[in-house]
Amino acid sequence: MVRVYFREVDRTIGGLSVQTETREATRRRFTVHEYHRMAEAGILHEDDRVELIDGEIVEMSRIDSRHALCVSLLNRLLVRGVGDRAIVSPQNPVRLDERHEPQPDLTVIRDRAYGRSLPTPGDTLLLIEVSDTILSYDRNVKLPIYARAGIPEVWIVDVNGQKVERHTGPSGASYRHTELARKGETLASTTLPDLTLRADDVLGRT
Repeated sequence: MVRVYFREVDRTIGGLSVQTETREATRRRFTVHEYHRMAEAGILHEDDRVELIDGEIVEMSRIDSRHALCVSLLNRLLVRGVGDRAIVSPQNPVRLDERHEPQPDLTVIRDRAYGRSLPTPGDTLLLIEVSDTILSYDRNVKLPIYARAGIPEVWIVDVNGQKVERHTGPSGASYRHTELARKGETLASTTLPDLTLRADDVLGRT
């Protein structure tokens, strides 16, 4: 639970001295368990596009046609490249800790049974966010969360900038290494050595 305080401030309005009152506002943060209980109680619905970030329920941006196409192309490429070595999970949640349950565009997770639990950072080999209108949010908010959770490799597909970023080597709230692939270039995964992406295959139609 986070408390936000408002200080007393002396102001002059229309020649009169006015003193505002001090008050306290409380922002409620939820745990993953509480988040799921809200869904079970019908407060959140299956078709609600939300995720839990730092204990707050955040509405996800709408998926436009370019975003949808990019996710579909990536999904096809990953399934072909990964084969039976792992599971490609499109737009499904990952439980990072008690306050974070994001829903990335794509994750490649270890091949095990997930019927009773969501994937965790230890299950996640590669995580991908497709960014069109929310690039700064993915870079400045979600990427540090993934780093702190120890996600070994994150790709951010910058649809407008026509490039793919590969972030590896999580250390604290950042990644030690960042590589870029633009049209005409390729990008190899570090956690899945046989997986290589041609940027044109993802960005060529967007």
